[in-house]
Amino acid sequence: MLLVTGATGFVGRSLVARALMCDGISVRAAVRTATHGLPSAVEIARIGDVSETTDWTQALAGADVVVHLAARVHVMRDAAADPLAEFRRVNVAGTLQLARSAARAGSRRFVYLSSVKVNGEGGDTPYRETDPPSPRDPYGVSKHEAETGLRALAAETGLEVVIIRPPLVYGPGVKGNFRSLMRLVARGVPLPFGAVHNCRSLVGLDNLVDLILTCVRRPQAANETFLVSDGNDLSTTQLIRELAYAMGKSPRLIPVPASALGAAAALLGKRGVAQRLLGSLQVDISKARLTLGWQPPNTVQDGLRQAVRG
Repeated sequence: MLLVTGATGFVGRSLVARALMCDGISVRAAVRTATHGLPSAVEIARIGDVSETTDWTQALAGADVVVHLAARVHVMRDAAADPLAEFRRVNVAGTLQLARSAARAGSRRFVYLSSVKVNGEGGDTPYRETDPPSPRDPYGVSKHEAETGLRALAAETGLEVVIIRPPLVYGPGVKGNFRSLMRLVARGVPLPFGAVHNCRSLVGLDNLVDLILTCVRRPQAANETFLVSDGNDLSTTQLIRELAYAMGKSPRLIPVPASALGAAAALLGKRGVAQRLLGSLQVDISKARLTLGWQPPNTVQDGLRQAVRG
């Protein structure tokens, strides 16, 4: 039995659908309340909120592997009085409560969806799993602390822990800044990003789900950490062009120097937005390739076409 938390979320829905197609895998979805159209073949376990007090007994009964996707996610305008405390409550205490419960229930493996934000916010060279963690915001800090707690629990209990750190995930139903960019491109709005020469790793939803299922099934994944991407990094300029082509449109790009865009963003108090659009963030997926024999099954062009159709 495979238990998936966050099963009604962006990644969870796709993972559940794919897992049901695999021979020998039955799926149980842990949900707070509503099932949001999960397939009828999925067993449902209602668990309420994820925290240090969540009772996972029913959800974990007979579960050999747990894939933990549920999390308090990164938000641009956090209304919490103490964002770090809220991230810790769900992402650290809630995660470790589930992992301890899984170990007691006899689960064999715990696959944790973390974030590249544990590594940092980007730089001149691709991140590797062996790089010192350098989280910069409360979300990244909470994910790093959860990873640290999970590794300690694995050493204490023998539970196999697998950690996956994705960069930006896109695909059908994507929201946030990526959805906003897609809308601008679809409307033919001229965009001032025609001279941006950064390099950013992305991961399509299908590629991420494929690696998660690989980590569920491969013995070599036990107690390892993996970075994941499409294996083909893009500049912001290239991304906009590829999105336009996927939509059957001509890209409308104005070649404004990145330095000028950065200066304007600083004046407007939008340094974070500028970093995501102008800065580089790359990951090296050699470890997943060598350790698991994994290759991204879809190209970035495939993934963008799926996102546009979705």
